[in-house]
Amino acid sequence: MTLEIKHDASRHRFTTEVDGLDAYVEYELEGGVMAITHTIVPAAIGGRGIAGALVQAAFDHARLEGLKVAPLCSYAQAWVGKHRDYADLLT
Repeated sequence: MTLEIKHDASRHRFTTEVDGLDAYVEYELEGGVMAITHTIVPAAIGGRGIAGALVQAAFDHARLEGLKVAPLCSYAQAWVGKHRDYADLLT
């Protein structure tokens, strides 16, 4: 499945729409650190790798912008634990 993930900087979110439902990663930005606070995927579209794609988009954005990442939500913590190539971004 190919997802169109958009960065809504004004709302501090990475978003996508699947089957008419919105999924997103929400973050706070302070002092060069992107703190990922929520990963939300409705149950009706769960199990398709959507959360992982959204978290990866957030980490990729942080890398491009020279930011560190604090994965505060449990999903983002688990994701980065499985993707050690992003460990250098952790605070």
